[in-house]
Amino acid sequence: MNAIQSRPPSLFISHGAPNLILYESDTRTFWRDLGAKSPRPSAILIMSAHFETAQPVFERGARPGMIYDFGGFERELYEMSFPAPGAPALAVKAAGLARAAGLGPALSDGRGYDHGAWAPLKVMYPEADIPVATLSVQPRQSGAHHFALGRALAPLRDEGVLIIGSGSATHNLRAFFGGEDTPPWAMTFNEWLAERIEAGDAEAIAAWEQGPDALRNHPTPEHILPLPFAFGAGGPDARGKRLHHALVGPISLDAYAFE
Repeated sequence: MNAIQSRPPSLFISHGAPNLILYESDTRTFWRDLGAKSPRPSAILIMSAHFETAQPVFERGARPGMIYDFGGFERELYEMSFPAPGAPALAVKAAGLARAAGLGPALSDGRGYDHGAWAPLKVMYPEADIPVATLSVQPRQSGAHHFALGRALAPLRDEGVLIIGSGSATHNLRAFFGGEDTPPWAMTFNEWLAERIEAGDAEAIAAWEQGPDALRNHPTPEHILPLPFAFGAGGPDARGKRLHHALVGPISLDAYAFE
């Protein structure tokens, strides 16, 4: 077992379709290696694009169940479990930090793991023995709001907490199901993100909708907002590093670390 790391970087992970975990791919290998080779966190706090609320909501349940929030996929996905314990104390502490920053959080009790949380974590930590607290995304709020939320929670990293934003660097499902190859507008926005992130340009990522063809890549914002959240959780003067790069048609599966 790896030793607990005192201050892990925050992460942004593009989680893709839930059946990504069933088949060998560069992205699944990346997730597996990321969990196996990184120092073991004390706990995980993950914001999922599939947990949508008007205000920041932290799940404090001790034994979250499974949410199969998708249809038409392989039967075995609906039989999978991710029995990681919840992290009630972490959820309460994180909500307190958000409250102190004036971000109006709330706590929930009884919400399970949706696939934005359990799919990547099941590959990263297959033993499911690290406590996990989940956090909602707020689609009606700005990138700047999500950046501020991440910044408020950044001190948790000093306690070995791994903070993750789980979304997608590009996410136009209509274009994906239309069978498009990777279009120039997806490649351009994806590389704009990488350039701004690695330059430490938090202001640009907080104002992501001003990027090239941003709204074409994200017709709805829930999958991009975990990115400024993760950037903010990197702490003051954070810079990002692209850890993984993959495009499946117009969908980017890129991942970043911030510190």
